[in-house]
Amino acid sequence: MRITPRRLAVGMSLWAPNLFSGIRIRRFSPDWTEATVELHVNLFTRNYVKTAFGGSMSAMTDPYFFMLVMHQLGRDYVVWDTRGEIAFIKPGRGRLTAHFHVPPAKVDELRERARDGAKVLEWFETDITDAGGDLVARVRREVYVREKRRVSTPVAAS
Repeated sequence: MRITPRRLAVGMSLWAPNLFSGIRIRRFSPDWTEATVELHVNLFTRNYVKTAFGGSMSAMTDPYFFMLVMHQLGRDYVVWDTRGEIAFIKPGRGRLTAHFHVPPAKVDELRERARDGAKVLEWFETDITDAGGDLVARVRREVYVREKRRVSTPVAAS
């Protein structure tokens, strides 16, 4: 069965680490260039002072840039999420949202830079906002890309 953006969004929303962390994947675009993720701040996802737990905000942004790049590049590339940074701007309450966007031109650039097995590290950025549209946190994620090495098969001598 082929994975579709809709199936992946539903599956990831039901995946235990996301389900029990209040993280919901609202959508992956049909062309794999965008994703929207929400975090519902509740009894289980808030910290001591009843605002969004920083670890929950990190988790809500963890795999999405890497996944968008991976789906656009295809199976001939190794893609990993390698690092993340968060700058907390204001306390998060209620429903928090992060939008991820990786345009095809950026993927084409990564494909060119990763040609012949070159290791590429690229930073992507997104904001986490609350229901009122106020900035809660700025997030940066580093993605690793490398073209897989092709294994040549020897030609049998006749």
